[in-house]
Amino acid sequence: MATDPVYLSNRGNSIRQNQGILQESYAQYAMDKHHGTENPDGIINMATSENKLCYDLLHKRLTKPDMLYISPSLLQYSDWRAHTFLREEVAKFLTHYCRSPKPLKADNVVVMNGCSSLFSCIAAVICDPKDVILIPTPFYGIITEDLHLYSDVKLFHVPLDCEADGKDGRPFHLTVGKLEEGLKRAKQQGLTIRAVILMNPHNPLAEIYTPEEMIAFLEFAKRNELHSIVDEVYMLTVFDEHVVFHSVLSVDSLPDAQRTHVMWGMSKDFAMAGTRLGTLYTENNDLLEAMAQLGSFHGISGTTQHQVAQLLKDREWISEDFLPENRCKLKAAHSYLTGELQSIGVPYLDRPASLYVWADFRESTFEEELSLWRRFLRHKVVLSCGQAFFCSTPGWFRIVFSDQHLHLQLGQSVVSVLYDLLKTNEESDKSVEEDSAESDNAAVVNSTSSPHSKSSDQQKEKDSPVPDTGSLATKEFVLQDCQASKPTDSLDSLIGTLRHQIHASDWLEKNTPELSAGEDPEILDVFKALLQSARK
Repeated sequence: MATDPVYLSNRGNSIRQNQGILQESYAQYAMDKHHGTENPDGIINMATSENKLCYDLLHKRLTKPDMLYISPSLLQYSDWRAHTFLREEVAKFLTHYCRSPKPLKADNVVVMNGCSSLFSCIAAVICDPKDVILIPTPFYGIITEDLHLYSDVKLFHVPLDCEADGKDGRPFHLTVGKLEEGLKRAKQQGLTIRAVILMNPHNPLAEIYTPEEMIAFLEFAKRNELHSIVDEVYMLTVFDEHVVFHSVLSVDSLPDAQRTHVMWGMSKDFAMAGTRLGTLYTENNDLLEAMAQLGSFHGISGTTQHQVAQLLKDREWISEDFLPENRCKLKAAHSYLTGELQSIGVPYLDRPASLYVWADFRESTFEEELSLWRRFLRHKVVLSCGQAFFCSTPGWFRIVFSDQHLHLQLGQSVVSVLYDLLKTNEESDKSVEEDSAESDNAAVVNSTSSPHSKSSDQQKEKDSPVPDTGSLATKEFVLQDCQASKPTDSLDSLIGTLRHQIHASDWLEKNTPELSAGEDPEILDVFKALLQSARK
């Protein structure tokens, strides 16, 4: 039933109508989730950063007798920062896994229902409406809503180029110089800047910053009297045993402890996004008191607090069972996905952390990137395109790999086939144009009437310089829409057939596709490509 906008305030209507790319894709996925038997033609989600690889371990641990405890205190209101017993376990946990040189204090911990709530509340207590927080781009785009919807706080973007710069040749390289430049631009626009957001490991780049880099960023914040909101929610999701993550809480003396606030949660490192639990550690008592006032809006049930406390104190299970198994599964899934990307020529950032890969599908414009994103979604695979992360260069996508192998295999097969088909179509179109020009030099082709022609604005954007990606592959693919030459329903039907049959290994051997009278030859090629991908 439609809602009359007069019932809401202007702010209420703005919140109601807020719909970004990430929300749009998740809404479609929520209505049509893939299921092996109940909905085999549903959407495969390679966009939401959830770890679905360790549910067996979690189920076994979370159903042990110590988790099933109920007491009167758990059914009553707690301190809005969380029960003391939970904050004590969080402090001990962070002390150990962040390698803090001294024990962290339970009184400096705030626990809320997720890191989104923490972002919203921090913004509310350190900023006034219309104030600004610096953030390097690309970044997890939902933070925009976290800060803006409740607190009316804005983000000021510090773009990082995909071009590898500096001596280390790292794409999307964050430096103090870039932060200084962004701060200068913000001040020139008359904005009031209160803080900077730093993510380590990064989302979506999966970059792990060194202690020296993080200290340099924190010193930049101190010089400019900015708060540093440090997001470390992926700190234990590092799956290369030779790589060590360094938390800022491991530093002997922070440059500005009163303005440094460290976030962590259960969603990523413990594959428990549905638990909705985020933690904040800060030594600023004023901020702690203000956050506690907002805690009544963002509290967590007593029984959940008990379960999380029991989990965090079980150091043996965490270090000997969960973390090794989780890292092993993440490493295998990452290896599979990156191998598939290599096989179809898609460059990516090779990083040993997080639940996703940042991959470059080499689109020339943001319009083309959005078109490719919609093609994937039409064919039942949802990815996150770079626009959702405010990436300054078009063509980048975040691909989540932390899913069961069959889902990962099916989703990647569709991505590979569509990418190969679109690339082949482009090369075929170029070949036809070249042959036509050679066979009839007198012919004049009106480019504005071509089905692949671009508007003047699109052409200007394509002709503008695109940063060289250094160590990434240099060949650029401009993917054309194949929908005009091939019925969408036919490809959807073929993909659906594969999803139904892929579990039967002998089916692939018994069924060899043949071209029937009147069938489109291109459809046969797509089917063969799907079979080839499924056999890998």
